[in-house]
Amino acid sequence: MKTLLTREQLHDGVAKMAQQIEAAFEGRQLTIIGVLTGSVVLVADLIRHIDQPMRVGVIQASSYRGATTTRGDLIINSELMLDIKDRDVLLVDDIFDTGHTLEKVVEKLKDFKPASVRSAVLLRKLGRQETDYRPDFTAFEIPDEFVVGYGLDYEDMYRNLPYLAALESEDIDRHNAAQQG
Repeated sequence: MKTLLTREQLHDGVAKMAQQIEAAFEGRQLTIIGVLTGSVVLVADLIRHIDQPMRVGVIQASSYRGATTTRGDLIINSELMLDIKDRDVLLVDDIFDTGHTLEKVVEKLKDFKPASVRSAVLLRKLGRQETDYRPDFTAFEIPDEFVVGYGLDYEDMYRNLPYLAALESEDIDRHNAAQQG
């Protein structure tokens, strides 16, 4: 795997994004909603950098299944989510790729009548956007590569890597061989 962002670069980028978020929500209580499962590591690190009152919850949204890298139907499960009515909400996701997932989850959150909804992502993959929606806060822009680590996965593996890596074809071959053997 080729390292795209080191542990230190990730830390610094998340800290910088946290400063931008603090400035944007200055003096207001914030409700942070992480999109499961990819944002778990980001949310954990991000909230430790934000020094203001906050609530933290999750929502489940997925359009990928198993080994596929192609988008399917988006499934959103908001049963785990906090009450966000009349609250300032920051939706946190791991990666902004085509934009379809984040756009639809933001629209779903608006059904719960929050005071405001903004979004933050760890990564924005360049050249992949298919919607006009853009996240309000982005820690990093990356090339169009399949990435794992820091919460992002391939077949639910590699989320625990403390760095961000591009998964190359030989890595996928090794992964598949290990799963079969």
